[in-house]
Amino acid sequence: MVRDVFDSNALGSLVGGMGIGHVRYPTAGSSHHAEAQPFYVNSPYGIVFAHNGNLINTAPLLQFMDATAHRHINTSSDSELLLNIFADNLQKTGKFRINEEDIFTAIGGLMEQCKGAYACVAMLAGFGIIAFRDPNGIRPVGMASRKAHGGTSGRDYLFASESVVADASGFGDWEDVKPGEAVIITRSTVSRRVVGKAAAFAPDIFEYVYFARPDSVLDGISVYRSRMAMGDALADEVKRVLAERGLTVDVVIPVPDTSRVAALNLAQKLQLPYREGFIKNRYVGRTFIMPGQQVRRKNVRRKLNAMALEFANKNVLIVDDSIVRGTTSKEIIQMAKDVGAKKVIVASCAPPIRYSNVYGIDMPSRSELVAHNRDTDSIARTIGADLVIFQTLPDLISSVRQFNPEIADFDCSVFTGKYVTGGVDEEYLAKLEQIRADNTGARPNGVSQGSDAVQEGRELALGCSGPMNGADDTIGLHNSWKLS
Repeated sequence: MVRDVFDSNALGSLVGGMGIGHVRYPTAGSSHHAEAQPFYVNSPYGIVFAHNGNLINTAPLLQFMDATAHRHINTSSDSELLLNIFADNLQKTGKFRINEEDIFTAIGGLMEQCKGAYACVAMLAGFGIIAFRDPNGIRPVGMASRKAHGGTSGRDYLFASESVVADASGFGDWEDVKPGEAVIITRSTVSRRVVGKAAAFAPDIFEYVYFARPDSVLDGISVYRSRMAMGDALADEVKRVLAERGLTVDVVIPVPDTSRVAALNLAQKLQLPYREGFIKNRYVGRTFIMPGQQVRRKNVRRKLNAMALEFANKNVLIVDDSIVRGTTSKEIIQMAKDVGAKKVIVASCAPPIRYSNVYGIDMPSRSELVAHNRDTDSIARTIGADLVIFQTLPDLISSVRQFNPEIADFDCSVFTGKYVTGGVDEEYLAKLEQIRADNTGARPNGVSQGSDAVQEGRELALGCSGPMNGADDTIGLHNSWKLS
């Protein structure tokens, strides 16, 4: 944990007024220590770089690095590739010392070259800290400030993937970095400019469903309020489907932790008892990102314990934020039946996840997704539920958008297969899945059993982390950067 590495003694020994930190779970590439962020290049000027997201056009970028820029990429991380694109654009100035205008120009060039999702920060030695976000704003990043500590004049500045980081550190005036915008902070100035070409603003809706902490505000939307709205909308769908099937429910039970808010609202709207039927072990990490089906299955049992008192002889409605591989859902349903539940109905706050995520979340193979090529009844049979009820996509979008109508659209590619950046077709996905299968020992149409390490075909599979792949849903691990 970060808190175990950077204790008060470690923080007190740090020298300087700027810093970048990054907590990483690799969604592509390898998990080797050599790929731990931030990355650093000495030339030009000395640049440190961290990135959250995933590029989709790494093949031509690697060719450009090799044939034109003559820069060697040491790892299979697209974060290092982004850093070298940025460094090459800065080097083209040929200046002994650069200024803000040069940096804005370099980032604008990067945004024309790089396709995909990226929220990035860079630190230039002796100059300042820079943050920028892809033109679609798929991955989140924002900034905050506070009065300088230590009795000095001026202000401290912080960049982070979620506003909760600023709240916990005593920073205020949170502002999201706009899509295609770059922000440069030096000791004397704060400069902001949109340098990317206009594109559809489409933040990843899965941030609100699962990834973000409920006490965060992303792009002007309270995650907590959006999940309340998801519960209200899901209640209407549950009521409709139960009436259609002639079923009744005795109790509503959430899968901790991210579904609690929605489950409580759903229960209140349907006037059903809400109970905590699963008790969570705080020392087991997120199971959907664990690198094998058997490992995930075993750790679900370690992670959750079902209380028989809340399940015995009842028709139970279990509310979860989403169903990804189905491993967790299957084990949870079996646990409920083992302690006496008569019927187990599962309600998902998200629609069926049928397609790969290529923007920085570990859902790389369609064959691993329980909803891929299955209808709702087939999904229920596969995970052992008596019935599965999914949130509709229009209701999910409405639940989030109502808190910021200025956002015209969201990236919903895991539900629809429509990728906001373009450039992701059947050939791309098939090659990506083949690479994954080759490196995990699985057949292309089988369930992958290994890690995301990519040795061959790395031009398609370079990758970086999701925003908060921590060991505990209640402890947010974020990409955060501070300038004092």
